[in-house]
Amino acid sequence: MDIFDVFVDMQATGDRIKQLRKEKHMRVFDLANALGLESEQAIYKWQRGQCLPNADNLVRLSILFGCHIDDILIHNMTGEDESPLLPLYRDFYGTWQLIAGSLFNYKVNVICFSGH
Repeated sequence: MDIFDVFVDMQATGDRIKQLRKEKHMRVFDLANALGLESEQAIYKWQRGQCLPNADNLVRLSILFGCHIDDILIHNMTGEDESPLLPLYRDFYGTWQLIAGSLFNYKVNVICFSGH
């Protein structure tokens, strides 16, 4: 497969963000606050497939949702097309996510679960 044949499906990724948000019982307002966004407009654009979250917000979403970035971004690659380095990336990212998650978790808990 040619590298230029791979693309992120913005609509499917938006649907996935919406699904993950609902699984966490978060309103769009709650997610926007947890991400430090000034309004909910960006979340709605992601969910409609009009644009994608930037890299920082993808990392934050993965921490909030408890998943890998690859579980948020939907692309057109099949399992046999995936890089052999993907398992190493997932191991590294899982370790990093534990560290970053503990730092980011305080803000998330205060905003989402304490009602403040």
